[in-house]
Amino acid sequence: MSIQGRKALVTGGSRGIGAAIAKRLAADGATVAITYAGNKAAADATVAAIESAGGTAYAFQAEAADPSSQRSGVAQAAAALGGIDILVHNAGVAEFSVVTEDSDETFDRQFGVNVKGLHVGTRAALPHLAGGARIILIGSISGEKAFPATSVYSATKAAVAALARGWAKDLAPRGILVNTVQPGPIDTDMNPADSEFAQQMIGAIPLGRYGRVEEIAGAVAFFAGPDASYITGTTLNIDGGASA
Repeated sequence: MSIQGRKALVTGGSRGIGAAIAKRLAADGATVAITYAGNKAAADATVAAIESAGGTAYAFQAEAADPSSQRSGVAQAAAALGGIDILVHNAGVAEFSVVTEDSDETFDRQFGVNVKGLHVGTRAALPHLAGGARIILIGSISGEKAFPATSVYSATKAAVAALARGWAKDLAPRGILVNTVQPGPIDTDMNPADSEFAQQMIGAIPLGRYGRVEEIAGAVAFFAGPDASYITGTTLNIDGGASA
């Protein structure tokens, strides 16, 4: 229970990696709030799973690309929790297409959620963060490694890591640590390990398999805990060696 009594907000915490992070932080002793864009049933299921394991959790609807909605979700979470000690930005979207097929709409949507939403949400949370708080951003190895048809998504994730590096310096005087976790291929319902695409990808992963959402959650738990007290402004790739 390394973060016993801490208060954590996980954006995009209704399913997949976000839900795994919320459950892990709760298992480690935190009270957890999650936000979700539209899947209330999945958000309620995550809250129920945490509560059935003896934890405390809340869920609030917030659309990351809508600044007023994002600020409202953060405010509701902070009020329910009584402050925020751990902020995990997991909400994100990915739309894959080659540059000849990109559109203004897909560009704006991905940057709106993945970058602007994260920026708005962090600024909204800062008044509720105490000294020594942790901000953990979920990026992607796509932010530093090129894949076909991912240029816009990759650009958003490169921006995520850049924001973290800058914020680490901006917030160091307050003792707030900011780090980025960059998943590689992870088995989720949106990117299942048994898909045809996954079978093509596995050959490029030295460990020969997709990662598990729990493995990303473990990295986040490390950054949220006491053993990461001298780490800020860094990125950690969790990708089975794919970016090595």
